[in-house]
Amino acid sequence: MADFETLKKMIIDGADGATAETQKLIDGGASARDILDQALLPGMDVVGAEMKSGDKFIPEVLLSARTMQACLDLIKPHLAAGETMSLGTVVIGTVEGDMHDIGKNLAAMLLSGAGFEVVNLGKGVTPADFVAAVKENKAHILGMSGLLTTTIPKMPETIAALKAAGLRDSVKVIVGGAPVSVEWANEIGADAYAANASLGVEKCKELVS
Repeated sequence: MADFETLKKMIIDGADGATAETQKLIDGGASARDILDQALLPGMDVVGAEMKSGDKFIPEVLLSARTMQACLDLIKPHLAAGETMSLGTVVIGTVEGDMHDIGKNLAAMLLSGAGFEVVNLGKGVTPADFVAAVKENKAHILGMSGLLTTTIPKMPETIAALKAAGLRDSVKVIVGGAPVSVEWANEIGADAYAANASLGVEKCKELVS
């Protein structure tokens, strides 16, 4: 009987031996899909919940996310042909003129941990670059982060650019960052607002469901 519980706990703790445990499960005949569904994803669900409740802090969450990513890399080649582990593709970035990316990077790691395919464009991303990435990756969701009141007007500019490119109907837009609010998100025509990285994952799951 494969021991998924041990690996799940290692993900929650960000433990060093998680990749060795993953390899042991693979060698023991466990399927990549089962490892994903019964250990990796449930582990990251717990991490997200603990972050939300204040029981886990950002450095610990990052450690769990990195541990999960290393295990994901191990099981990817073992997924059955045509089988995908992705809930959908998210293009994410910090808007043009803004160089803050800790929160955005945390969101990207948690989204990846939750089973999304994530394209992280980094910081200072122009509306044109967002549009190009959405098109190229056939993204289901576009996530924009902004930490400065002077840069968040780039969000509606990007939404307008998506409309101009004929892509707005095919992609959901989620926004976040300190000066961003649900009112602002509604005003600019975004589909969702997330106050933090953990909520961002929940919202993205809702957007693709």
